[in-house]
Amino acid sequence: MERIKDYLLLEEEFVQNQERLKPQAHDEKDEEERTRLEDLRGSPMSVGTLEEIIDDDHAIVSIPSGPENYVAIMSFVDKDLLEPGCSVLLHHKGSAIIGVLQDDADPMVSVMKLDKAPTESYADIGGLEAQIQEIKESVELPLTHPELYEEMGIRPPKGVILYGVPGTGKTLLAKAVANQTSATFLRVVGSELIQKYLGDGPKLVRELFRVAEEHAPNAIGTKRYDSTSGGEREIQRTMLELLNQLDGFDTRGDVKVIMATNKIESLDPALIRPGRIDRKIEFPLPDIKTKRHIFRLHTSRMSLSEDVDLEDFVTAKDDLSGADIKAVCTEAGLLALRERRMRVTKLTSQLRVRRCVPIDLDLVGLKLTCAGRQVLYRKNEGTPEGLYL
Repeated sequence: MERIKDYLLLEEEFVQNQERLKPQAHDEKDEEERTRLEDLRGSPMSVGTLEEIIDDDHAIVSIPSGPENYVAIMSFVDKDLLEPGCSVLLHHKGSAIIGVLQDDADPMVSVMKLDKAPTESYADIGGLEAQIQEIKESVELPLTHPELYEEMGIRPPKGVILYGVPGTGKTLLAKAVANQTSATFLRVVGSELIQKYLGDGPKLVRELFRVAEEHAPNAIGTKRYDSTSGGEREIQRTMLELLNQLDGFDTRGDVKVIMATNKIESLDPALIRPGRIDRKIEFPLPDIKTKRHIFRLHTSRMSLSEDVDLEDFVTAKDDLSGADIKAVCTEAGLLALRERRMRVTKLTSQLRVRRCVPIDLDLVGLKLTCAGRQVLYRKNEGTPEGLYL
């Protein structure tokens, strides 16, 4: 009995060793086959477009720099992914199909797509109640509740254009719309549509709208679109392609276009006519009520002394935009830190700061005022906005 027991223990140990070594051997075999497959594929020479499938082993492929070719399909290629119009990888010697590009979107368009929604919301915007209401009706509501427009028997606007002086909240409002909707958001700068080689700009526009339709509901945000206005032929071709896409894409409300510009007068009137861009939303400089709201937003987390009164600065006759007001608050905090203070306080004597216009402190007496003068000085002297250091 003892000998039989020893044999059983040896057999059990042998089985355990085999089970432990089997996955390792299997992984080594898979790695060897994978290496052999990569050697067989080689380095792809180019990317082609599949025009027609002849049979299970042959197809017709076109490449951008040459004519159509009759090529072979390697046996390891997944035939289920092959369909006319898809992008395929071609071997560097025999021009055989060695793979399929499943995501055939232009890399530039893929970069434009926002993976995470912006954190800004409507609560972060000071004032602009009328502008928020208009963009909700034009962009947000058609994306979230398109059935309301169908019941009303009207077509929602295809897009909106936000225009006004710099720093008045155009980009901030576009980010808030992207935050409020669950739609995919494509962020585009106008200069990105102007490419170096002939035909690349219109092709990028077509690819942009194609990706937008595939990921519908979708919103396309175009910033500084006035950079696409000009007399060069390539710019004109890009503009014509954009006009064609605005006329042709689906009108059910699944794709929306949000444009932002500082110079609406430089745009082609054919681009912003009703039927293409149906809503034009102006962003003026903030009035007293809006300035008060913006100051409260930017100073809500600041350490202000009890003797600081923002009303003196709110009622000042300065052409400050929302971005300028934010810069003023930042400058005030920097001035306090420079004096080793943890609070923004009133000044007890006349304060003169480099590039700060001298003021009567008996009337205002705020570091915020001095910071505002500094911002206005840099703005009027042509210093690039946003660089306040």
